[in-house]
Amino acid sequence: MAERDLREIGEDKSLLIVDDDEPFLRRLARAMEKRGFEVECAGSVAAGKAVATARPPAYAVIDLRLEDGNGLDVVELLREKRPESRVVVLTGYGAIATAVAAVKIGATDYLSKPADANEVTNALLAREDELPPPPDNPMSADRVRWEHIQRVYELCDRNVSETARRLNMHRRTLQRILAKRSPK
Repeated sequence: MAERDLREIGEDKSLLIVDDDEPFLRRLARAMEKRGFEVECAGSVAAGKAVATARPPAYAVIDLRLEDGNGLDVVELLREKRPESRVVVLTGYGAIATAVAAVKIGATDYLSKPADANEVTNALLAREDELPPPPDNPMSADRVRWEHIQRVYELCDRNVSETARRLNMHRRTLQRILAKRSPK
């Protein structure tokens, strides 16, 4: 399998991974190196932009939400510097609007966290004309709803009243949902 992966990667094996979750970043970097990529890591938008400017990679895996900004800024800069690079955007907040925005500015694919190295590799190396395989463990409808509510809650700076208003939901109902654990 490693032989096949190396041929698919091509001559330029450079891969930039931008994520502010240090343990995840290290694990993914090690796993991608084992698959034949030459990995360079960045823990912020600023560091990702610096690498994209100085040494634009052939491949990139970029987290959407970083402490110092939006990962889509790195995607845009990378597209300017190296239009043929293959970029996968990762996020813990899977939403259709962000997926569309990521693809519009040039991302090859969009994966929800936690994505494993196999999913990332498949997304990076997928041919343009083939659709990626469906996920082995897709989120349940309850989980998708819960993720959406959490995202809106975070965007409203954890203000329950404002979140309830935006979701067109009673405040007490929202409080009960927020008090529960996430569905599987």
